[in-house]
Formats: sequence, C-alpha cells, structure tokens
Amino acid sequence: MSQIETERLILRPWEDGDAPVLYRWASDPELGPRAGWPPHTSQANSLEIIHGALGLPETYAMVLKETGEPVGSIGLYPQDVPCPDLPVPEGMAQMELGYWVARPYWGRGLAPEAAAALLDRGFRALNCAVIQCCHFDFNRQSRRVIEKLGFTYFATEDAADGAGNPCTTLRYALGRERWEQRRLGQGEQP
Repeated sequence: MSQIETERLILRPWEDGDAPVLYRWASDPELGPRAGWPPHTSQANSLEIIHGALGLPETYAMVLKETGEPVGSIGLYPQDVPCPDLPVPEGMAQMELGYWVARPYWGRGLAPEAAAALLDRGFRALNCAVIQCCHFDFNRQSRRVIEKLGFTYFATEDAADGAGNPCTTLRYALGRERWEQRRLGQGEQP
C-alpha cells in the first residue's frame, strides 16, 4: 500500500507509533459513536485497533502535512450490499468508503479532500465499478461530505451507533461513470 498525497494531507498506513495520538482523538465520547465504533479506552486499545481494523488494506491515517500528525482515518473496504441502479460487472469491484476526522479538525474540508483522493484510487487503481458510503441519520457533517463528492442516496437501514443505540443509516453509491463525468467536468485529464 502506497502513500497518497493531497494539498494538505498525506494518507499513509497507520503505524504503531500513532497509538498515542489515535487514543487522544478516538477516546472522544462523541467521535466514535458518530462513526460507528465505541470510544477507545486506552493507548493499548488504540494499538490493538491499529493492528486490527486500521491495519486493513486500503486503510490510511490522514496526516496533516503542517504538523505531521494523524488527524483522522479513511479507507476503502469490500462491500457486498448491492445498489439496484448500479450493477457491478464481472471482474470489477464494489467497495465502501469510510472515514472520520478528529473533532478539532471538523469543518476544515479535510474529509472531502482525503475522500476525493481515495475515490480516485478506488476507481483508477482498484478497478471499482461502484463505491458506497453511508452515515447515521444524525450525522449531518458526513452527509454534507457524501453529497459534495457526488454520491446518490439509495437505501435506509436500521443500525446501531458506536454506543449501541438504535439509529438509522442512510446508504449512498457512486458509480464509475458518474465519478468520471464529475472528474472531467472539473477539468481533470483522463
């Protein structure tokens, strides 16, 4: 897995040495439940998660170039929930985009910046036909990010937040063709 660079971020694999800063952000009692996981309980817990969920292929620490410190996480994960309007041709992939940003960095546009880079990777390098994304109904910030990126709503599901409370998940999808049209519409070269 390689490193990805954006204007303000470096997306790189999580490292053991990131456990203290991960714990600082991920122990926030508001952050984890909004993203679908319980708050971290210790640096050791954060290290376990680096070795587990954050160690999965295509999972990246969002490192702020200005400080060299992770301020969030983003990844692409295999997804098998079908989107009725976007079939996945044989030999192509469907993945789900997931992300979170530490509370002090909310509202700075870091999630859309990182997500745009990962969508590019998914559609160009990982042969995705469809990339999905979802958010809990109460998470307006994630909804704005998803809509900015051009995803289209397609399903509502019953779920539980990271604290185990019942809630509703809204699921969105972005097909390769729509992504390509948006990319070319912004003046990028094929």
